[in-house]
Amino acid sequence: MSHKRFSRRDEPLHSKDLSACRRVLDHIRKEQGIEASSDEAERIASIIIEFYRQGIQDETQLRSLIDVARGFKPRSP
Repeated sequence: MSHKRFSRRDEPLHSKDLSACRRVLDHIRKEQGIEASSDEAERIASIIIEFYRQGIQDETQLRSLIDVARGFKPRSP
């Protein structure tokens, strides 16, 4: 019998998780003027989901981390 260990990253995201990620993405898109269907929006969405799966689920913190990942100055609290 195989004893695979699963990390949080292997778990599916539930609707409340996806809603939180969507709010972060929508906020960033609106703030930065990024089109929904753009490659940049897809890249940001991927990064948000990756951070979320790593356990960062605070929306303000996610927005700050995305800013840093994109080379912007971090937001002040």
